[in-house]
Amino acid sequence: MSETAKRLAELGIVLPKAAAPFANYVPYVRTGGIAPGALPQLWVSGQLPLGPDGKLDERHRGKLGPDSPIDPAREAAERCAINLIAQAHAALGDLDKVVRVVRLGGFFNVASSFEALPQAMNGASDMMVNVFGDRGRHARTTVGVAHLPLNALAEVEAVFEISF
Repeated sequence: MSETAKRLAELGIVLPKAAAPFANYVPYVRTGGIAPGALPQLWVSGQLPLGPDGKLDERHRGKLGPDSPIDPAREAAERCAINLIAQAHAALGDLDKVVRVVRLGGFFNVASSFEALPQAMNGASDMMVNVFGDRGRHARTTVGVAHLPLNALAEVEAVFEISF
């Protein structure tokens, strides 16, 4: 069992089956690593906060507003991160091939303003650090958007540096 798989087990996280794309795109792309010393990268398409059953829980659906509680948004971002890790596992077969999490991009479905976007995105960031340790520390972007697929609260994409 890989070190990352052991860590997932310690955290009580069972990775779901990687979600199939909803439209005309691929779930991930491997690229790079051509220049001397450059490592390849794995770009994972945005993942929604689908549960282990592949469905979107009502708690993670809708729009955030000024008075919205942070917990559902944070949990949605965490769920997105788990789904990103599931896609990385599907692509690589072994999560120990993740050299580092390079970047996360977080999108939140907002009706107007929601000032706690950075704290909500911490759900995804914390998950990456909890699973990958220092390899999980990353750059990130967090934005509010007018609409997300399936009316989800959040969508998160990732770039991983990988080894073969």
